[in-house]
Amino acid sequence: MDDTLTKSEREALKAIYRLTRDGTEAHTGALADVLGLSPGTVTTTVKRLADRGFVDHRPYQGVTFTPEGQRAAVAAIRRHRIVERFLADMLGYAWNEADRLATNFEHELPQEVEDRLFVALDRPATCPHGFPIPAPESADLPEMPPLYALEPGDTAVVAVPGSTDPEIVEFLGTLGLRPGVLVEVKEKHPFDGPLVLRVDGKDRTLGATVANQVFVQRSA
Repeated sequence: MDDTLTKSEREALKAIYRLTRDGTEAHTGALADVLGLSPGTVTTTVKRLADRGFVDHRPYQGVTFTPEGQRAAVAAIRRHRIVERFLADMLGYAWNEADRLATNFEHELPQEVEDRLFVALDRPATCPHGFPIPAPESADLPEMPPLYALEPGDTAVVAVPGSTDPEIVEFLGTLGLRPGVLVEVKEKHPFDGPLVLRVDGKDRTLGATVANQVFVQRSA
């Protein structure tokens, strides 16, 4: 992790990473929407990142990572997920509160504190939402398809983003679909029909709209 990065630069790197996972470029308008900032403010931040060699920025076309920038983005995501785990495991915050709170102070941590937190937490493999914590110096994160991408017979571990609507989180909880839970797809109805899932020994039905807002790590 580059400790000379500012909070706005790290948040921009994380947003660029998420917007470019499918191989497309990130446009400043989309970044502004994700970050809740004006396009002018985002453009200024992107230009700083370009000057430091983290991104390539072509006006009116978009932003792509350099190899160094991609590693910095994954390192920023790693720190965020470690801090989330600290908030949940050591301070007792609910998993769906940790995302919001982590952003408030993760950027002030020296690298050595992040490293010690990771060890103190017994080197966790995932954040409280169920997403993997990448290894140091990683340049990418494992693919996490939506639950609805699975087919009958597939098994996977559930991950739920911190940005998920609280009502959906509550609904998922009634089905036992919490971060870290193992599910098996029993049926998938055609034409965007619902999934029938085996969760904690019970069959549960989940519509396509919600199933596309839940992500999974496929079981080996």
